[in-house]
Amino acid sequence: MTLPRTPAEALEFFSRLSPSSIKLGLERVQETLEALGHPERRYPVLHVAGTNGKGSTCAFCSAALHAAGHRVGLYTSPHLVRVNERIRVDGEEISDEVFGQRILEVLERHPAAATSLTYFEFGTVVAFWHFAREAVDVAVVEVGLGGRLDATSACQPLVTAITPVSFDHMEYLGNTLGAIAGEKAGILKPGVPGVVSRQEPEALAAIERKAGEVGAPLLLEGRDFSVVQRPDGRLAYEGPGLSLEGLTLGLRGEHQRQNAAVALASLEQLASRGVAVSPEALRAGLAGARWPGRLEELGGSPPVLLDGAHNPAGVQVLLAGLRSLYPGRKVHCVFGVVADKDRGPMLRALLPSCTSVHLTPLDTPRSLAPERYLDEARALCADVCAWSSLDAALAGARARAAPADVILCTGSLFLVGSVRARLGGNLGALHHSS
Repeated sequence: MTLPRTPAEALEFFSRLSPSSIKLGLERVQETLEALGHPERRYPVLHVAGTNGKGSTCAFCSAALHAAGHRVGLYTSPHLVRVNERIRVDGEEISDEVFGQRILEVLERHPAAATSLTYFEFGTVVAFWHFAREAVDVAVVEVGLGGRLDATSACQPLVTAITPVSFDHMEYLGNTLGAIAGEKAGILKPGVPGVVSRQEPEALAAIERKAGEVGAPLLLEGRDFSVVQRPDGRLAYEGPGLSLEGLTLGLRGEHQRQNAAVALASLEQLASRGVAVSPEALRAGLAGARWPGRLEELGGSPPVLLDGAHNPAGVQVLLAGLRSLYPGRKVHCVFGVVADKDRGPMLRALLPSCTSVHLTPLDTPRSLAPERYLDEARALCADVCAWSSLDAALAGARARAAPADVILCTGSLFLVGSVRARLGGNLGALHHSS
């Protein structure tokens, strides 16, 4: 194949790689990083795995590190609107020009990457290379899928973290909670502290077993650290060597307390290993963190609420958020799902709480056609429509909703990204500087 010669051609090359192509294994990425002189070793890394909450945890951590005066790289996935969102320095996404230039630099040093790497692998290599070229002080890296064989596991973390593990991507990670947790725990490294949120017993057992095998010390939520609510409503953190009172969170929903706890414990471990973060920076980071698409209200009358819940555990968190943030208000749900998801548990949990449901196709080849599960949905909610497009589904929900109601868009991050692209919202900066 002819390699790209300009940044614009490089972006076009990258866009032609298939985002849905998944090849687990580290050999291809490690070979490319070696050809680049191992950029991933030039800065300390916080590596975050889990099923739900890892993006929010990364947002808290990067905001606090930025508030502490560090130059911070942040790598997350998937993106909502633009792939550039995945690679950020100090909260600002990589520009098209620089993105294209970085792709060219990778291919110049390792031409074989053009045919050997998947979309996610190539993006991961570009992120690691970009952070080195930008001379970041620290990088926060979110696992893409699983952990053990995920491309991000080519990094050498200073601290690892595992947020709640639940059922997702079973075709790659296994059909039991223990098997999935074992794959997530693959990010644990000898002598590297691992910060672990509260888990189901089966998941925790698998994580502790893996930690014992590799010699990774674990800090467990509820045993070694926690965030609790005081009688006045303010939050407090208790960690191994740090206590903080009067905390506020920039992200909505009670579940964010757990993500904040994991973030604070991870930052406490980073600080003990040379990446200083003051109590003032921790407070500013928690209060200033932004993470689009998670209980995110776009405003309007009725308001449009976006939530990326795409598995049963995520739906339960969403429902708790609806109860606490919008008590007693009718919900009109615009719902779309990819064909390879186990949609049944999601539908059974969510749809009975909705006044009307509007099924929509997604802007991806993986989309499940609404007609395919229309009957299934109608058994759970009396008012269900299948629409031929997202615009039609949004119009249908608006026609049903009174000003005091809520229009909820959920079921897939593809859907959340498409709604965001239509209705707007600032994705450029994820957190405020202090």
